[in-house]
Amino acid sequence: MASPKYSIIVPVYNRPQELDELLKSLTQQTFSDFEVLIIEDGSTLTSEKVFENYESLLNIRYFFKQNTGPGPSRNFGFERAKGDYFIVFDSDCQIPVHYLEVVEKQLRQHSLDAWGGPDRGHENFTPLQQAMAFTMSSVLTTGGIRGGKSKNFQPRSFNMGMSREAFNITGGFHFDRYAEDIELSIRMKKLGLRVGLIPDAFVFHQRRSTFAQFFKQVSNFGKGRVLVGRAHPGEAKLVHWFPSLFLIGLFCLLPIRLIIPFLGKLALIFYLLYLLGVTIDAFISTKSFKISLLSIPSALIQLTGYGWGFLREKFKM
Repeated sequence: MASPKYSIIVPVYNRPQELDELLKSLTQQTFSDFEVLIIEDGSTLTSEKVFENYESLLNIRYFFKQNTGPGPSRNFGFERAKGDYFIVFDSDCQIPVHYLEVVEKQLRQHSLDAWGGPDRGHENFTPLQQAMAFTMSSVLTTGGIRGGKSKNFQPRSFNMGMSREAFNITGGFHFDRYAEDIELSIRMKKLGLRVGLIPDAFVFHQRRSTFAQFFKQVSNFGKGRVLVGRAHPGEAKLVHWFPSLFLIGLFCLLPIRLIIPFLGKLALIFYLLYLLGVTIDAFISTKSFKISLLSIPSALIQLTGYGWGFLREKFKM
């Protein structure tokens, strides 16, 4: 049997329901020359039954291993993959039917060693998850730090692909977690590999179901950025301090108003205008008043969580 063109690697940890939704979306792909490797990363709530439901529907394999984190789990999958190209998705993603067809067309037209694509919310997600999906991709929040369409685009592991040769050159992920994808993206660029954005190769990314879970997630993102800066000096730029400055300013807002009322009033106006801008941008993007209103606490949690994680790791608080 000929080797598949693409190997899709999905690490999973205690998320069988989300994995089921991901695999269901993969059965609907318009391009079918691919295999799927499920890497169970030491879960106590395993996805083996989910895997068995798709054995007759997909070219799929299942592996259970000791918990090591998403980075080593993806490397585990790479080492066992048969395809010419490796694609990694997070288990909480759903894949549009055209995804592989878009990637195949792009790689035929432009030779890339690695690529990434955007993430979006889906109409079937809860309004809260759609609000989180919006703020995570908005240029008004930390979404603007993710690379966008600029030449500095850095693929993220929720939607990342690379050639087998790129994996052999880089050795895959070096971090076990916390910005492991950013670190790999930086290393690929330093090694001269051709890394690009494929805008139409997007995924639907189902964010955390509560604000508390979301805060923990984005706090880890902030921590990861500091770890990347230590591994690659100069990669923690001034723009990455924005969420921390946002958090510090918010914390100092009341004392400033008491000590210097005029300055405090200006600061409050800035925050209100900023949140108004996020709300308007969310409505333009989603056409939903409810999601737009939920984008306010989502943006606040995203920025303060990221800023808190960044500061804690930076100063080991």
